[in-house]
Amino acid sequence: MDKFKALETFVSVAGRGTLTAAAQAEGVAPAIIGRRIDALEAQLGVKLLVRTTRRIALTTEGSAFLEDCQRLLAGLADAEAAVSAGGVKAAGHLRITAPAGFGRRHVAPLVPRFHTAHAGLRISLNLSDRVVDLMAEGYDCAVRVGDLPDSSLVSVRLADNRRLCVATPAYLARAGTPRHPSELARHACLTLSSDASQTRGWAFRVADGEGGGAPEVVHLRPGGPLDCTDGQVLHDWCLQGHGIAWRSTWEVEGEIAAGRLVAVLEDFAAPPNGIYAVFPHARHLPLRVRLWIDFLKSHYGRPDFWRAG
Repeated sequence: MDKFKALETFVSVAGRGTLTAAAQAEGVAPAIIGRRIDALEAQLGVKLLVRTTRRIALTTEGSAFLEDCQRLLAGLADAEAAVSAGGVKAAGHLRITAPAGFGRRHVAPLVPRFHTAHAGLRISLNLSDRVVDLMAEGYDCAVRVGDLPDSSLVSVRLADNRRLCVATPAYLARAGTPRHPSELARHACLTLSSDASQTRGWAFRVADGEGGGAPEVVHLRPGGPLDCTDGQVLHDWCLQGHGIAWRSTWEVEGEIAAGRLVAVLEDFAAPPNGIYAVFPHARHLPLRVRLWIDFLKSHYGRPDFWRAG
């Protein structure tokens, strides 16, 4: 058991990049982590890590040993799960992160249900609009919405996400319904402030009126008397009838189904982006992460899930 603990410590340090980060994840002092690595290197007779004051780098031997350790530990976890009473059970600490707004609506309510099915887990959920560094901060999995930047992370598409223009029936009765994106110029559009993240504006697929070619995605920056840095506030203002908002389907589909909001300009909606599960490694994925991703896919794949949300 001590040898397995040493291997777990080595994998944790290699993934997190510092002794301190690995120690924080386990809840022990960095000196304990250092002594485990020293003992493992002494036992193997090779140097696995090059340690500096700021960062840790793998030696050539350490890189080769890391892959074997990951495979061994993942196999052990799966073997333990396979013989657990009652079928496949996950164990350990599952650390997940998601955007704040989406996470409150569509991740947090699922966490207790997942824990009920896998009571041997401890689950930590981080909700933040900051892009969390999974490896450096010790997270197993992130849920992310929108186009993903190029990175070394592995992603699984869980569902499509579209953006729609929406307004209340009362606002449309008062101000009229736009029939073309160009007509948004005469409407009260509820937009994110210039220092928020939606820098390119609202996206629409519009045909070239002169050439008659295939529709192309164009970006407009409509204006209005109200703007805010917080998307939830824009959503609330829209529900209060103050104008037209450009929101994700995960946020408004239930209110559209209930008749509280009406989608407009649907014929011009841009192609969907995605809702993804993102994780550091495709190989030797821990059972707890695989089960969590499958759990999300089973829920997010049902159209009634979004309407109920």
